[in-house]
Amino acid sequence: MLVAITRTAILYIVVITAMRIMGKRQIGELEPSELVVAIMISELAAVPMQEPGMPLVSGLVPIVTLISLEILISLLLLKSVRLRKLFCGTPSVLIENGRILQKELKKNRMTMDELIEDLRLQDILDLSTVQYAILETNGKLSAILYSEHRPMPAGKRGGADRGLPVVLINDGRTLSANLEKLGLDEKWLYSEVKGRGVSGPSEVFLLMRDEQGGVYYLPKEKAR
Repeated sequence: MLVAITRTAILYIVVITAMRIMGKRQIGELEPSELVVAIMISELAAVPMQEPGMPLVSGLVPIVTLISLEILISLLLLKSVRLRKLFCGTPSVLIENGRILQKELKKNRMTMDELIEDLRLQDILDLSTVQYAILETNGKLSAILYSEHRPMPAGKRGGADRGLPVVLINDGRTLSANLEKLGLDEKWLYSEVKGRGVSGPSEVFLLMRDEQGGVYYLPKEKAR
């Protein structure tokens, strides 16, 4: 009995440590790859607890291997936009400028009932007030209302509707597809960043442009 309790306690500590190493996000906010690892770790930890005759190390080695792989993949995802798309997917725009994109709903196997339910959970009852609805990579729905329907903090006035910002540079990497979507090219992009005192997109951490031409610019931090 004491052996079983000790084994269970050790595995409990190992699994908790593994989840802490993976990050502070809640389970419902895990990316697909992270959720798979979390499920596999729980399954691997259950086997040694149910099989007292199995060496404890047989359960610990696969768990440590999975943690190592998750850390390695996380580091690679920081460096590669393509890998991020492969492992995490990309957000899907379900409502664009008030128009429901039925093809995107079908592509994500989402019904109108589910879309309406997700909007209700955000206290949005009138579909006509929604300018954008985006299904994020973690499965949650982000809704952006038209400017006249957005709640404003006390003492502030609503500004002009800027539209949905589009990321053009992400951690030094140019997103050509997004440039093309806005009808822009790399010549415009280089001119934009050079006008801000940097030599090129590789020195930009984030650059976004909205539908009204407004640009959000964030340079990379200098290495110390």
